[in-house]
Amino acid sequence: MRTLRMRTLLVAAATVAATALPSAAAQASSGPAHSTGNGKVAIGFFTQWSIYSGFLEKNLISDGAASKLTEINYAFSSVSADGLCTSGDSWADYQRPFSADEAVNGVADTSTQALAGNFNQLKELKAKYPNLKIVMSIGGWSWSNQFSALASTAAGRQAFVDSCVDQYLNGNIPGLAPGAAKGIFDGIDLDWEYPNEVGNNNPYGPQDTPDFTALMQTFRTSMDQAGKANGEHYVLTADVSPNQYTNAQQLQLAPVAKTADWLNVMTVDFHGGWENQTDFTQNLLPDPKDPQASNDKFSIVQTVQYYESHGVPADKIALEIPYYAHAWAGVSATNNGLYQPATGAAASDQEGYKAVVDAPGTVHYDPVTASVWKYDPASQTFYSYDNPTTIAEKGLYIDLAGLRGASVWSLDGDTSNGALTQALSASLL
Repeated sequence: MRTLRMRTLLVAAATVAATALPSAAAQASSGPAHSTGNGKVAIGFFTQWSIYSGFLEKNLISDGAASKLTEINYAFSSVSADGLCTSGDSWADYQRPFSADEAVNGVADTSTQALAGNFNQLKELKAKYPNLKIVMSIGGWSWSNQFSALASTAAGRQAFVDSCVDQYLNGNIPGLAPGAAKGIFDGIDLDWEYPNEVGNNNPYGPQDTPDFTALMQTFRTSMDQAGKANGEHYVLTADVSPNQYTNAQQLQLAPVAKTADWLNVMTVDFHGGWENQTDFTQNLLPDPKDPQASNDKFSIVQTVQYYESHGVPADKIALEIPYYAHAWAGVSATNNGLYQPATGAAASDQEGYKAVVDAPGTVHYDPVTASVWKYDPASQTFYSYDNPTTIAEKGLYIDLAGLRGASVWSLDGDTSNGALTQALSASLL
């Protein structure tokens, strides 16, 4: 009955939320960052490398994200071979000069300024939107290979945490003037992918489970000390897996949640082109008719139920929403491509929503899972993704379930007028 009621509420809310979306002109206005007013968080990941494809911090003003989000997570800081925080691309992070037409404040960088690159643009963005928090995310899929070793001893954990706090909270970037980056970052987001799981062919072992908890506790203690000295409360979050059958089981969820301000649960990639059958990749609700062996196992509501049943309060759970699609190739037109055999991932796999929304094909909505997909019979391509309707429904679920909010990966995938971020922001009001 609870699931049926949820489905009914979601269908009704989708129409209401769609009519409540602000205009593109309104959403691009400057001023203080959007605040939900109810403690909800709306977090957008800005990737370090997006500037190489032309998506700059300035775009967060024109597409409205800076005025609609509560937080920007900068992805990522790397980890050095000796287990310390380090830049994975110092040119992008703090060296690249921005021209006047690229800069947030419209003023070109000079060769004599203390800080350039993305960090300086984030500083300018924060000056324009003083309520917007900026958080450094550390690790990610590509840079999690040192976590298991550094977290294995108290000394290693403390050295790592001290380096992260010194660089990102105290602003002491190696090679720059002391304190050059101070005041930019409001917290740290730990993205270890994954404790006691191989991830990207990383070292791992059962010791990772307690070591992850200890690392989070070390962060909390050191960040609180830095916050006391700097007159701040620094945000501490972690990005954690939605897979209750493998990755999430490796975490001591209750003590980790007690340490963190909240957890960003990566409720994406339930399925993908690594499987030779199409399916939904981020469905809110389960489908008992899903023919895969994982039938009725993967959905957002089931992930939330798992986290809550293992000691994570609802208000410490933020759901991740993808601004990209998974795409399959070689899919027949039966059932408009849904739950059909495929030859594998399409060339367009993981393209941003802004590309997928204009791709050929017909959009279909599934009320059972609260999901959309697109199928193009000419190219036999199947896309699973979120659009403004499904994001509005997820926002309603977040409100009804008392969750903390949502994060999105990643902001460069949205349309130029911020269609997805508009939907998320409106649904969390």
